[in-house]
Amino acid sequence: MDFFSKMSQAEYHQFINDIIQKKPISDEDIRQMLSTTDQASLQKMFSAAASVREHFFSKNIYLYSFVYFSTYCKNKCAFCYYNAANGIERYRLTPEELRETCAQLKGEGIHMIDLTMGEDPHFHDRPENLLEFVKIAKETTGLPVMVSPGVVDDDFIFALQKEGAGFFALYQETYQKELYAKLRTGQSFEGRVRARNSAKAAGICIEDGILTGFSKMKLSGGVSVHPSVSDDIESAIVSVRGMQQSDPDQVRVMTFEPQPGTLLAETTHASDLMELKVIAVLRFVFPDRFIPASLDVAGIPGMVDRINAGANVVTSIIAADSKLEGVVNFDRDVSLNERQRDAKSVIEQLKKMGLQPGSQAEFEKYLNRNRKN
Repeated sequence: MDFFSKMSQAEYHQFINDIIQKKPISDEDIRQMLSTTDQASLQKMFSAAASVREHFFSKNIYLYSFVYFSTYCKNKCAFCYYNAANGIERYRLTPEELRETCAQLKGEGIHMIDLTMGEDPHFHDRPENLLEFVKIAKETTGLPVMVSPGVVDDDFIFALQKEGAGFFALYQETYQKELYAKLRTGQSFEGRVRARNSAKAAGICIEDGILTGFSKMKLSGGVSVHPSVSDDIESAIVSVRGMQQSDPDQVRVMTFEPQPGTLLAETTHASDLMELKVIAVLRFVFPDRFIPASLDVAGIPGMVDRINAGANVVTSIIAADSKLEGVVNFDRDVSLNERQRDAKSVIEQLKKMGLQPGSQAEFEKYLNRNRKN
């Protein structure tokens, strides 16, 4: 019997109240939740997560743009389309191109500009170049800026804080060290944790993220990374607990998507059900934090599923005519006017769901809870 099917109605409401009071849940509780397959039980789990979200955030959802300003990267991550070993066409925006991109997003209802890149040495090794981009984004839009610079040192982090970066995104992908070594080849597990903790200590909000869908992953040559769904569940539990250690302000999960030209290109595509269940678990473990639903994975329909599972942020919003890349790019072959990843399309869908964009003041109040004077 799974976690929710054995509950009476009174016990179900007590569970929601306990989560609102931030009472911890056990690994075994999480294990049962992630093992759920019964549709009625799944609906109860997602409804509980939505109820917790509504307690802390009312009907408000927050919107982030996505400005992938450089697709160059020095790393060779086994899962990433933009890894340094993949022979693909790449781009790097100029300061003026970034300014034009940000101008397109101004006034569209976005709460934050998300500046994303690979670990491009042009920015990663030259802080002044990235600091210029943060300044351009802030000045052009008047909005807070999230930056994903990769693993950088404390001086770089402090400079980002002084320039006004509001969020520092750095995903661990997994807290299972053996799996991490296979996914983020040649990169320090501890160094990644350290950089994120340093950003938190500097007064910048931090985002951590994990991948799921490992049960179907294979390295080149047919070598299985994880042999079963139960291992995927155990990996998720370890990673959720790992994320707790840094007290992140935003937590995310994404289903692994096989990408051409990578070591995992021949992997069988996993369904997003485990991701939806992990989103609900994240809402129970981090009840008052931001949890994203990415348009980059499955567009508007996928966004709806993820918000219904407990998410309260929509990410990867791009201008209607944007030619910039995304991380997963489910819509890489879709014409620009059919992508529906613009803010207007998102807001229209939110209204159909009885939800609304939160105010900018509410969003910035959340950011300021961690910011030092």
